Amino acid sequence: MKSIFRYSYFLLMVIIFGCSKQDASLQTTPVTPVTPVTPVTPVTPTYVFAKGADISWVTQMEASGYKFYDANGVQQDCFQLMKSLGMNSIRLRVWVNPSDGWCNAADLIAKAVRAKNAGMRIMIDFHYSDVWADPGHQTIPAAWAGQNISALESSVYNYTQTILNTLKTNGVTPSWVQIGNETNDGMLWETGRASTNMANFAGLINSGYNAVKAIDTTIKVIVHISNGYDNSLFRWMFDGLKANNANWDIIGMSLYPPTATWANYNVQCLANINDMISRYGKSVMICEVGMDVNSPTTCQSFLTDLISKVKSVNNGLGVFYWEPECYNWQGYTLGAFDNSGKPTVALSAFAN
Repeated sequence: MKSIFRYSYFLLMVIIFGCSKQDASLQTTPVTPVTPVTPVTPVTPTYVFAKGADISWVTQMEASGYKFYDANGVQQDCFQLMKSLGMNSIRLRVWVNPSDGWCNAADLIAKAVRAKNAGMRIMIDFHYSDVWADPGHQTIPAAWAGQNISALESSVYNYTQTILNTLKTNGVTPSWVQIGNETNDGMLWETGRASTNMANFAGLINSGYNAVKAIDTTIKVIVHISNGYDNSLFRWMFDGLKANNANWDIIGMSLYPPTATWANYNVQCLANINDMISRYGKSVMICEVGMDVNSPTTCQSFLTDLISKVKSVNNGLGVFYWEPECYNWQGYTLGAFDNSGKPTVALSAFAN
């Protein structure tokens, strides 16, 4: 009996030992726990596409008795009306010493404060003239007459800084500043005419640029020329400015196509936008557009397509209509209000 017990005990030990080895052989090396990776939330771009209008005539129109109405015929402040139409930005021109006072520094400040109070971003369009500056007119202000290029550069710098400082004192910091308006052949003629002295024009651009950045480095500086469909014009201008070490942040364009062929102009404009971005590494903005007020449906199609095209480009920053609020005013026929002072269907393009 003792033998049987010893034998049973021995057999039991063998089985237990064997199971223990088998269990040990099945164990794996412990794995160090890995800290879970927090998913990366995509960064939403902070830049808001600019949909806007130049309504620089508004105070002069108001002083002449003009009023503005929404689609239901309810009178509204023009700035608030633009906002209700889907716009988020206002462009305002400024002349040095206009004979009638409109669009001078005081008038500019009054409108800029209204735009800010309406919650709109602001572009300041320096004409550097006492009157209209455009591809056919770039007249030196009377106060600057006879100045050489060095003096003109100082005048541009000091005047630009004075206007921007006055805006700042009144609580307004613009998002964008144009150094010149539709400067297809430079500005401050004849000294700053680009076709005869691109270096002078580049120096004037740099004076304006440096004045802006001295006020606030976040303000973007625009060089603006017309005919946004004309790639050869834009290459000539910005090749020349680049070769003469000019500084700018944004290339500005105007586009006023005929009603019958607007689609072709939009296609050419988009091709030009893409070329400008690729060639110079700069953003592009359409600073002025307009079309015959008597073709509002066509204008709506034109604007809807153009806005879509500019938005499709990573560095396409915005589209501004030029003086849409005009109706029965100084013979201007490219506005977007009907004769009763209400916006036409053209401006519904800005709602999207």
